[in-house]
Amino acid sequence: MASPRIPTRAERVYAELRADILGGRQPPGGRLPFADLGTRYQASMGVIREALTRLQGEGLVESEPQSGFRVVSISPEGLRHLTEARCAIEILVLCQAIEHGDLAWESAVLAAHHRMDRTPMPAADGTGRMSDEWAAAHAAFHLALLAGCPNPILLGTAVSLRDSAELYQRLSVPHDNRRDVPGEHRAIMEATLAHDAGAAADLLAQHIQRTTDILLHSGFRTAAE
Repeated sequence: MASPRIPTRAERVYAELRADILGGRQPPGGRLPFADLGTRYQASMGVIREALTRLQGEGLVESEPQSGFRVVSISPEGLRHLTEARCAIEILVLCQAIEHGDLAWESAVLAAHHRMDRTPMPAADGTGRMSDEWAAAHAAFHLALLAGCPNPILLGTAVSLRDSAELYQRLSVPHDNRRDVPGEHRAIMEATLAHDAGAAADLLAQHIQRTTDILLHSGFRTAAE
């Protein structure tokens, strides 16, 4: 049996910085000076730049001329625009996945849901925030749903939009204690595996919109700032 591959330094720094952004330890809109990052993550400027460039591609980091990198800013308007784009693209991709997905795709969806369903959602530190383990399982489940789409450009666009939305999703968790998130995911999975594209599309759109509504009603702008 082959030994697990050891992550490279660049992969480690990328993963740690990404977790710090999504966990709020690097706040939205905050600057990311190379010197500070190099000290914090014990890495060279080249490794830090590689991690920042990768995170920029995911919509979690932005660069400004003469100012370097900073964590992406968040706003109600940005959330509304992102939600509109996600509902349009992800629903299209999910419908194509349902139309073209095979038995291997169905099995992957079922396995990803099982893993997510068995992973604790709250972080162990008692802050009420989402755990990194559940976040990874959640992302893998939604990717598995979409992965049956045969159009790589549509699929890539949908995945990129989901990456951009993850920071908002993390912020919504402390405000959605009355929400049945496992039930929402289970309903999406069941409609998808039943190849009921209409029901699956409606459920996914409601799932995305519910997160947006929770954040907009929570006054997250002040909390983020």
